[in-house]
Amino acid sequence: MNLTTHTSEPSASPLAGDLVPDQQQLVKEKPHSDQLLAGAIFGVIFGFLLQKGGVAKYHILIGSLLLEDFTVMKVMLTAIIVGGIGVFSFHALGLVKLDIKPTRYAANIIGGLVFGVGFGLLGYCPGTGAAALGQGNWDVLAGIVGLLLGSYLFAELSSALGKTINKWGERGELFLNELFGMRRPAFLLIWIPLLVIVVLAIDRIAVR
Repeated sequence: MNLTTHTSEPSASPLAGDLVPDQQQLVKEKPHSDQLLAGAIFGVIFGFLLQKGGVAKYHILIGSLLLEDFTVMKVMLTAIIVGGIGVFSFHALGLVKLDIKPTRYAANIIGGLVFGVGFGLLGYCPGTGAAALGQGNWDVLAGIVGLLLGSYLFAELSSALGKTINKWGERGELFLNELFGMRRPAFLLIWIPLLVIVVLAIDRIAVR
């Protein structure tokens, strides 16, 4: 199913010409109420599973950064395995449409470093922070405030970033299999079992 709804073209807005491509995409595509409802429902489910998986607990998250607890790694790898099988299977059947964000080396590296520093200082990432707040961890409130302020700052700087950092090392929509010069089905047949082996190995030999 194609959940993307097209409204008027960006050129219909007098300000559209001043927007960078990512902003034009937001103007062009607006979610329906059923999409918002589905997002809210699956968001609650996602948060519930995060909490039940233990990855909303401060000591587990810090333990993952110190390589003392591998719960987060196992959960994330399992999610990649299940998500990879599900998404690409549905895509092959024509049930979903892939919406791939462009690969931008400079933006990805700088953003990853900023994310990592924030993760290390706070002990939570955005998703686990929201789940932690839901389970009553009030120490994450400082991070939630920082997240809101950072989002506002990013929105204010998005036009300048679109003309500078976002253009450095831009590769467009890039899949991992393309980096290896492989067809996607063949790549998945190798990649998915390899990830399963890694998860089983971590579960067997990693220090808990």
